[in-house]
Amino acid sequence: MGKQPLGIELVKRGIVSEDDIEKALDYQKMHPRKKIGDILNILKLCDPNILISAIGEILDEKAIYLQENDIRVNILEYLSLDIAKQNKAVPFDVVAGKVKVCFADTSNRKSVETVRLLLLNKGLIMEKYITFETNINNVLDSLEGVASDNIDTNADVSGLVDSIIKTAMEKRASDIHIEPLERNLRVRYRIDGRLTTAVTIDKDKQAQIIGRLKAISNMHQEKQESQDGRILLYPEYNIRVSSQKNVYGEKFVLRLLKKNEDVKKIFELGFPNDEDLVNKCFNKKNSITVVAAPTGEGKTTTLYSIIDYLNKPEINITTIEDPVEIRINGLNQIEIDSKTSFSNSLRTVLRQDPDIILVGEIRDQETAEIAMQAGQTGHYVLSTIHTIDSIEVITRLRKMGISNYDISSILATSVSQRLVRRLCKKCAKEREFTENEKEIIKKIGARYNTTFDLEGKKTYDAVGCKYCNNTGYYDRIGIFEVLLINDEIRELIINNASSLEIRTKALETGYKPLIIDGVNKILDGITTLDELNSKLIIY
Repeated sequence: MGKQPLGIELVKRGIVSEDDIEKALDYQKMHPRKKIGDILNILKLCDPNILISAIGEILDEKAIYLQENDIRVNILEYLSLDIAKQNKAVPFDVVAGKVKVCFADTSNRKSVETVRLLLLNKGLIMEKYITFETNINNVLDSLEGVASDNIDTNADVSGLVDSIIKTAMEKRASDIHIEPLERNLRVRYRIDGRLTTAVTIDKDKQAQIIGRLKAISNMHQEKQESQDGRILLYPEYNIRVSSQKNVYGEKFVLRLLKKNEDVKKIFELGFPNDEDLVNKCFNKKNSITVVAAPTGEGKTTTLYSIIDYLNKPEINITTIEDPVEIRINGLNQIEIDSKTSFSNSLRTVLRQDPDIILVGEIRDQETAEIAMQAGQTGHYVLSTIHTIDSIEVITRLRKMGISNYDISSILATSVSQRLVRRLCKKCAKEREFTENEKEIIKKIGARYNTTFDLEGKKTYDAVGCKYCNNTGYYDRIGIFEVLLINDEIRELIINNASSLEIRTKALETGYKPLIIDGVNKILDGITTLDELNSKLIIY
């Protein structure tokens, strides 16, 4: 912004008055992430063309007040929608091999460099422009309306809500977010782990839509505090509903759980295709196996796959879940409710002569202790914990009050995972790895004593097409790491060794962290370095 704040420079040039800047600063107190230039435009305190031109001069950048008729290219041929959104960037014209790209913030060097390199990989030079963030958002929102053509906004309220839900099912959404904003009601779908705007609806329909959602979810109409409910109108789905009041009304999130969905085989999920490793990890007795990951990274799906792998007529398997997401023939599946807990249910299950027990989640010390006791008394226990990786499972159990002796003697396997998006097979474009990408991969290999064979390997750009909702990706796959608790690791645990000491020893004895499996899936053409970086922040 030069030596003076942008607002002062604009006043000096006579573009806006001091009163205008005061109004903008007052607005900024309520919206601290907004920049002064954008606020002046939002408040319509100056002609937008004059304002952006002046901002460009002050910042020594080319500037344009980007409108729809300025866009003379197919944006998604140059950048995937996700990349455009992440970097607030819009390609809008090509002249003599140079792609003109508008940014909301040209001072964000990482964003500018990311886009520049992506275009350079396509043999194109980038010409940088600045525009208002609202202009960028308007353009990207118009591309992002993945479902707006399918949603009948002119239907009556019952038809509209039904259309929103059915379209989400068609688009493979796991969640629907219905969000009251200042001027409208926004509907977003979470598809392959990412939120994308489906449609915006006039504000005057908000009260009716909220009323309809409460009616079909069996919620109290008058209450505006948080509520939970279920929608049972769709035979193939269990739909869990949560409401939460915000400053513009009540937000609803609908979780779509498909009934009777087939359980995927463990190898289909992305687990290393090694039968011996699977048997070492999961075919156990007198022990506990824990699957670790943050929320939404597929832990429960992995547990189902393991249980399906182990399920035999001569084995009694009981699961304790919140809720039961997939019903599997031959299992005794228990769903906990507000009157029960994992720990209480687990106590009862131990009297039911189980061989294998699946506990949906170890949330507290009591559940952890009973799970450990179950492992000590001849059972095989499977569960999940929220931690960042397989080694931190040990730290988490310690913090829950489990002794080092119990952890070392009962914990057999710790698995950690993340879900990365698969490249869309219909639009991904093959290319050579850049030298920078090769260097990143080589450094990862050197850090973990692994050699990656890059000879003759190609990578792909996520382009975007109608099939993948213009994201460049379709569906997800797991990346995994496995920590087998061997004698050396047990000794370290008993001696209260730190996570760093355990990690060092594990690396010496064959442990490979998540990033190694991630790079292998890049080299196999399944995902991209950008997608892996979005999960693990490797550069």
